[in-house]
Amino acid sequence: MIQATLHQLRVFQTVASHGSFTKAAEELFITQPTVSSQMKQLTQTVGMPLFEQIGKQLHLTDVGRELLATCQKVFEQLDRFEMIVADIKGTKQGRLRLAVVTTAKYFVPRILGHFCQKYPKVDVALEVTNHQNITRRMLENQDDLYILSQPPEDVPVCSEALMNNPLVLVANKNHPLAGKKNIPIKRIRDEAFIMREQGSGTRQAVQQLFAKHKIYVNVRLELNSNEAIKQAIAGGLGISVLSEHTLYRESSELELTTLDVQGFPIQRQWYVSYLDGKQLSVIAQAFLEYIQEYTQKMDITSHLVS
Repeated sequence: MIQATLHQLRVFQTVASHGSFTKAAEELFITQPTVSSQMKQLTQTVGMPLFEQIGKQLHLTDVGRELLATCQKVFEQLDRFEMIVADIKGTKQGRLRLAVVTTAKYFVPRILGHFCQKYPKVDVALEVTNHQNITRRMLENQDDLYILSQPPEDVPVCSEALMNNPLVLVANKNHPLAGKKNIPIKRIRDEAFIMREQGSGTRQAVQQLFAKHKIYVNVRLELNSNEAIKQAIAGGLGISVLSEHTLYRESSELELTTLDVQGFPIQRQWYVSYLDGKQLSVIAQAFLEYIQEYTQKMDITSHLVS
């Protein structure tokens, strides 16, 4: 059996994460020579190189990648053990690893705030990214739970619906189509369109709707931020599709409105997902139950632009 200390494994995991001894030392609040010494001892214990230097870049060897996967499992089990002990003591403490798609940032932090008030000893690692990166993180088992609008079909996950996520067509309030009713969807072929970036769930939903109706729009801009899209719409650069959850009352100063176009809103839902077969930690299970209960009570429409 390899006689490696937990400290050495933690240092190794941090170096592997950053690809740098210096950055690992900064995160762990130790000196770079200490990191180098720990990695030298661990390499001698394993009996094979864990890293290789190519130019200025540090890369894991095959053995290093296997050790990293083992470290992730070991520390995940240790974290789970600490949470179980805390739960037996009548407290909830530990770390919740949560990844959400960018649009979910408009309501998830609010839920997290209430959850952390209820469980003040819980630490949260929150990753906000697009659907494409969420899928990658799922494949690498980087998080406990995921909140997204469309669970991936090629990753085995357990998913539960949370609440509606309608996608609406948004324009400047001075747009010629503003205020008109039941506009034929083919009418928007003549409009300048602002599209989300590749890998966005919203973009995929829009493309599916347009393909269904054989609509080809004039894409003037591609942006990876809902806020940037709203500013572009306000500036008269075009129309776009956004989650209704991004349109809060404070955005009314941008003079945005939704268009009554056939096919809209695109009816979607928010889901909370986790890997099939994954044993949820005490904290993850507590948050799963909390967000299910919370979203049932949420009246998100009271915060939206009409």
